[in-house]
Amino acid sequence: MKENTRPFGLRDKIGYMFGDFGNDFTFLFASSFLMVFYMKVMGVSGAAVGTLFLVARFVDAFTDITMGRIVDKVKPGKDGRFRPWLRRVAGPVALASFLMYQTFLVDASMTVKIIYMYATYILWGSVCYTAINIPYGSMASAITAVPEERTALSTFRSVGATLANLVIGVAGPMIIYTADANGAQVIRNGGQIFPVVAALFSICAMACYFICYKCCTERVKIEPDPNAEPVSFVKALGTIVTNRAMLGIIGAALFLLLSQLLVMGLNNYVYADYFGDVKALSTFNLVNTVFSLLMATVVGRVSKKFGKKESATAGVLVSAAIYFILFFLRTRNPWVFMGASAAGFLGLGFFNMVIWANITDVIDDAEVKNGKREDGTIYAVYSFARKVGQALAGGLSGYALSFIGYQEKAAVQTEAVLGKLYSISTLAPAILFLCVAAMLGLVYPLSKKKVEENTAILQERRKQAQ
Repeated sequence: MKENTRPFGLRDKIGYMFGDFGNDFTFLFASSFLMVFYMKVMGVSGAAVGTLFLVARFVDAFTDITMGRIVDKVKPGKDGRFRPWLRRVAGPVALASFLMYQTFLVDASMTVKIIYMYATYILWGSVCYTAINIPYGSMASAITAVPEERTALSTFRSVGATLANLVIGVAGPMIIYTADANGAQVIRNGGQIFPVVAALFSICAMACYFICYKCCTERVKIEPDPNAEPVSFVKALGTIVTNRAMLGIIGAALFLLLSQLLVMGLNNYVYADYFGDVKALSTFNLVNTVFSLLMATVVGRVSKKFGKKESATAGVLVSAAIYFILFFLRTRNPWVFMGASAAGFLGLGFFNMVIWANITDVIDDAEVKNGKREDGTIYAVYSFARKVGQALAGGLSGYALSFIGYQEKAAVQTEAVLGKLYSISTLAPAILFLCVAAMLGLVYPLSKKKVEENTAILQERRKQAQ
């Protein structure tokens, strides 16, 4: 620990919470509405959008790992190793997000539209978002070395994401959608609302990053290794394959993100087209927010008693069961669907609350085994896996909509298309939730007992090094 620094406390938790609040003003907005913007405003096919998301992840294979190595090798500044990146990149990531939602090319040729899509999406996701998210995520290990305090940071980070979802998920559908003369749900003002909302969210993101920068303190001093060899993407993949803890948490996180974003992406179509009621979608997001905030008050105690791995596995299994029930229920009542799916998100929400603490556990486990502390590199590999999940969710959503015959510009879909839309919106998440549980329960080895053993080993090593 650094000397003469303020003790870890509520200020760090609040600051770290605002960091993910800032992240999700652009990330959740893109996850929830970017495909809607591309398809319903710009008239681009779902398959083309899905391809964009997948191609961008190949770019991330290089930018994520590169950023992780930069973070690990650059000499810390007076404000730490990770915090400086918040003030450096807050402006660029906000501007890049704003540029994605411009409508001045709506009447341009499809080739021009797609070129602009690729340029702005890769600038935001593969360059700017990477340059701020990897240092921010890695910073948790430097704020504190105490497992319980890291769990608290993870919980508060998830609360930040929950608050962003409250704004984007609840207000977003009400602002972006309106009813036409026939009562069908359509995009407000022909899509001109998107640049306005994107500008507002970009400003909010910058404000949140500033609060995070001012409130957090890096206490764990980890000097960079100037002789460290560059890690290629191939080497990073080798690290994943040979590190069971990393393989397990990345697999679980990938399926977690895939299921969560798939639900978020398809919900815009299920509620607007199948149920014809976006108010139920706003209510779903509001209920999830309330549940998450309530859950945040007990996550620390439950994790401490039963273990993060153990309790998260049980929760995700419950989520899978509820979505399987929804699939067979075939309800046409949006409020029944909303209530059941909100309950189904409870188990998933618990895992979301602790997953960032799981990453610090993986970093500790790697240090115990090989004697090296590589927060940035490990977090970069994990970040890349999350982006793969994001891309696959967007890609699968787009491809699935095209496969079932969804018409981008049609105000009303056929009954056959609506039936298939309901099926993929319930069965696919249920299967993915089972995959999350399998990765946690069968592959990820860091049980409550193992985490406690690793913490004791590292504490003893650091005492001897002083």
